[in-house]
Amino acid sequence: MKHIPRKRFGQHFLTDSGIIDAIVRAIDPRPGQAMVEIGPGLAALTQPLVERLGHLTVIELDRDLAARLRAHPQLSVIESDVLKVDFSSIERPSGATKLRVVGNLPYNISTPILFHLLRHVDMIEDQHFMLQKEVIDRMVAQPGTSDYSRLSVMLQWRYDMENVLFVPPESFDPPPRVDSAVVRMVPHAAPAQVDVARLSEIVQVAFSQRRKLLRHTLGRWLDAQGLSGRFDVQRRAEEVPVAEYVALALATPA
Repeated sequence: MKHIPRKRFGQHFLTDSGIIDAIVRAIDPRPGQAMVEIGPGLAALTQPLVERLGHLTVIELDRDLAARLRAHPQLSVIESDVLKVDFSSIERPSGATKLRVVGNLPYNISTPILFHLLRHVDMIEDQHFMLQKEVIDRMVAQPGTSDYSRLSVMLQWRYDMENVLFVPPESFDPPPRVDSAVVRMVPHAAPAQVDVARLSEIVQVAFSQRRKLLRHTLGRWLDAQGLSGRFDVQRRAEEVPVAEYVALALATPA
C-alpha cells in the first residue's frame, strides 16, 4: 500500500536515485560502523546505507512507517520523536565507540534537532543531514554576512561544517517549496570547554536585535553582570567572530 506523506510530520520522501547515490558517497559508510538514521521514511537512503554497514539503527516517529521498517532484518527501529531520544543509550556494534548520525531531517523542527544533538556531541563521530538550504547557509555563514546568526555561532563553536551537496525540490515526493542541501558536521577534537548555557545566553542576547549595535543589547547584559569594558560593544552581533563569543562566555561566571 502506498504511504501518503503526512504534513504534520513534514514528510518529503527522497526519490532521486542520483542524489541518493551522491549522499551515500558523501557519507561513505563502512562495515561495522555504528550509524543512526533520523527519519528513514520509505528507506530510500536506508537501504543503500545498511547494505554497506551490515546493521543500522533508525529513528522513526510515524508508526506505519516504523512497522514497515521492523520487517527489515538488518534494522533496529526506535519508534519515537527524535527530540526524546537519548543518543548515549543507543547500542553500538562491538568495537564502535562513537555514533555516525545521518538523516533527511523534518524541516519544521530541524533547528531543535540540531540543538538536541549538541547535548550528545561527545559521543558522535560525524553527522550528515539533508536540510533546507537556507538553514545550512546560516550554519556555515561567516561573520559580517547577513546569514551569520545565533545558529552559526552555537554550531561553529562545536563543529567543522561543510555544505557538500545541493538538492533541488524535484528530488522529493512531494516536492518541498524550498531548495535543500546536505551538510557534513564533524565535531572539533578539542573545543573550548565553555558552559553551553552561558554561551547560548550571550549569543541569544547579542542577536536579539541584530540591526542595533551591541551596546543596546549585550552591552546592557554585561553591565548587569559587572563586566563592562571587557568587550567591544560598538559592533553589531553579526560582526563578532565565534571565538570572541566563546572567549566572553569563558570570562563570565555561569
